Amino acid sequence: MKRNSEHLDKIYSYLSLRKAVGWLGILLPLILPLGAIIIFGENSIRNNISIYYYSGMRDVFVGTLCAIALFLFFYRGYDKWDNRAANLAGLFALGIAFFPTVPEGPYNTSATIHFISAAGFFTILALMSLYFFTRTKPAPTRQKLIRNKIYIICGLIMAASAGAVPLFLLFLRQKWPDSTFVFWAESVALVAFGIAWLTKGGTLYPDKKTKA
Repeated sequence: MKRNSEHLDKIYSYLSLRKAVGWLGILLPLILPLGAIIIFGENSIRNNISIYYYSGMRDVFVGTLCAIALFLFFYRGYDKWDNRAANLAGLFALGIAFFPTVPEGPYNTSATIHFISAAGFFTILALMSLYFFTRTKPAPTRQKLIRNKIYIICGLIMAASAGAVPLFLLFLRQKWPDSTFVFWAESVALVAFGIAWLTKGGTLYPDKKTKA
C-alpha cells in the first residue's frame, strides 16, 4: 500500500511539473506587456518578447525562462530520448535568458546565441509535442486520442510560428520596422507550448484512472 502511495505521489508530482511549465509558457507573453504598461508606464507592446529584457520586467523575463528550464531539466518522459530532448530545450531556455538580444541595430554575438537558442527551443518543443507526446499504448482511450490531436495541433502551431519569425526578420522587418508581428508570433508559439504541456499534465481530457 505504501509503495502504491509513493508511486501515485510521483505521478502527481510529474503532472504538476508539466502543468507548471504550461502555465509559465501561457502567462509569460501576457505578464510582460501588462507589467510594463501598468507598473512601469509603457504606452505600447514592444516589438518582440525578448526586448522586455531591457524593460522593468527584465527579472520576470529571465526568472520565468530559468524556471521553465529548471522544470524541463527535472522532467522525465517515456525514455532517454524524451528526457534528452527536454534537457536540450532547457539549455536553450537558459540561452534565451542569459544571452540577450540587441534592442536595435545589427546582431552581436550575444544576440546571435539568443536567436539560435530561441529557434532551438521552439523546434525541440514542437518535436516533443508532435512525436514524444503522441506516443500511444495499445488500445488507447478516447481521451488519449483527443490529447494526441491537441499535441499535433500545438506542435504544428509552434513550428509555423517559430518559422514565421526568421522569415519576417529577413524579408519584412525593414519595410515594417515598428511591427509587433514577432511579438505575436512568439506569443502564439508560447501559448501553444503551454496548452500542450497543460494537456500532458492532465488538465485537458485526462483519463479517468491512468494517464496513457
